[in-house]
Order: sequence, then structure tokens, then C-alpha cells
Amino acid sequence: MEFLPRSMGTRPRLACEVRAEGVVAARAEDASGVLEAVSRASLAENGAVGRAATVAAMRRALEAVSLRTRDVTLVVPDAAVRVLLLDFDSLPGNAVEALPVVRFRLKKLLPFDADDAAVSYQVMATAKDQVHVLAVAMPKETLADYEGMVREAGFEPGAILPSTLAALAGLVENEGPILMVNAGREAVTTAIVKGGLLLLHRTVDLGANLEIDTTETIMQPGGMEIAAATAVLSQGTVAVASEVAQAVSVAAAYFEDTLESAPGVLLSTGTLGAEALAELLARAEVGPVAVREMVDRAMLGAGAASAGTHGGVPLGWLAGVRGALAN
Repeated sequence: MEFLPRSMGTRPRLACEVRAEGVVAARAEDASGVLEAVSRASLAENGAVGRAATVAAMRRALEAVSLRTRDVTLVVPDAAVRVLLLDFDSLPGNAVEALPVVRFRLKKLLPFDADDAAVSYQVMATAKDQVHVLAVAMPKETLADYEGMVREAGFEPGAILPSTLAALAGLVENEGPILMVNAGREAVTTAIVKGGLLLLHRTVDLGANLEIDTTETIMQPGGMEIAAATAVLSQGTVAVASEVAQAVSVAAAYFEDTLESAPGVLLSTGTLGAEALAELLARAEVGPVAVREMVDRAMLGAGAASAGTHGGVPLGWLAGVRGALAN
């Protein structure tokens, strides 16, 4: 399940994800995505978090798992990009010709300049007179900033992927319908995938200024029409936990309405962790639905065996890097 363009045949065998809580890095030897080494580093530096601290954390995490290669697949926060689902009557088969068509469609949908943005796309499905496309756009300045941090850390950026799509790339395409929740300190993203087709991608940014920037992209059943909306809402005194529970509740309802069945299991990624997410949902009376980590121990090699144990890298931190390496 590709979901993301490759910068060079296969993506680098070294991956790193930057999150609000820290940086995690991993190495895999082949496309199976079995993690041979994992490492985590805090972003805090003398009590402060900034660019220098991020670069230092990248360097520590990557140096702990790298061997000879300096090429890195970087996984960035969902809030750093825009993910959209688009419908076309037709699309050129040649990427050089198709990309300008996709970029033109994005002009009215992005809150930043589509002509100057980094844009990539993937054709997810084709039918008679209809092409379903996943598009990812990132402001040029944001891309340059992340690439610069990787180079300052002593490595070379290869592919750059958003967190949730990176995690989803680790799924087996013929799996049944999946509801995934990527939750952390600053954001929660819910996604629904069925047979390699992304049906929902919804991110809620939980800012420290008590505002929520909600970006929603939905692929509707039947006509596959797209509804995308962005709104800034006042959080007020509502706890962040309530926002996470609400995001999951909305996604679960959409899952049931679209697929005519309740989700059998909820896959958890991100720093919140499956156990904490399950407890949060139970307290909010969302469900009942089983919650499990997207990364399991079968995805860990001998060098990463401590992951998921006391003192090791939590499994929830590894979903993005693992998916980025599974190609």
C-alpha cells in the first residue's frame, strides 16, 4: 500500500519522525519493514524546545540506528501538510503531465500558494470516467525548513512523508476496512482505509493557545464526491481528551455509515498509546471498540526487541517510521 510517492525507487532504509514529544528513528534492512534498530530522543534542551534542539534530537536518534547510509526518510507532523482526496474525469498517465493538473485543482483548496508548494499525488483507484487521487501539499518554506534540519543533523533527506500516511503505508493492501487513530500531545488524526483506498483523513490540531484548527477530507460513498472544510474553533474549557474522543466518535460514525458496519478494531499510532487511548474512549463512553497498537512485536527485529517494554521506545511511536520503511 504505497500511499506516498517514492523519491528514489525505494525509500531510504533509515527513517526518522519528528513529533511534539520528541524524535524517533529506526532502521530496516529490506522492504518487509522489520525494524532492526530503534531510538528515541527528547526535543527539550535546557528546558526549551526550538530548531537547535530539534536538530540535536535528530542527530542523536539517527546516529544511534544508522550504519553506512546517510539518506533518511523523514516523517513530519500531519499539521505540516494538507492531505486531500480529489476526483478527476481523467488524468494523464505521465506524471510530468499529470502533476500540473493536480496542482491546478489545489489552487482553491489550499490555504497557501499551490504554485509554490511541494505537491505529490497518488492515483488510488480508477473507474469509468473517474480517477480517484490522493494529493499531499506542503508549503515550500516548511519543506525547506525540515530538509535543512536533516542536513544540519548530518544526514540527507530523501522522501518526506506526513505521519498518518506514513503509518498507513505499513498496512497490507488486502486487509479489511481499517480505522486508525494517530494521537499525540498537539494533534489527533483519524483515517479510514479499505482495500488500499483512503476514505477519510481528518486532522485536529490541539494548540497550546486553546484553539483547534480542523482540516477534514472525506471521500463520500457512491459518487465519491469530496467535502473539505477548514475551521478554527475555540476550545474554551473543553479538555483535549474530550476532543480526541470526539474525533474518534466522528470517524467511527462515518465508518459505520459508509461501510455499513461498525469498526471491529481501532488501530492506535502516535505517542498517546493504545492503552491510554482505550481508557480515554471508555471514560468518554465511545464504543465499545477494541484498541490495539498498529505496530506489534512481529515487526521488530532482534536489535529492536526492547521496544514496547519498560524503558524502551513505546510501540505507538514507531508506526510512522515502520510504515515509511515498509516498501
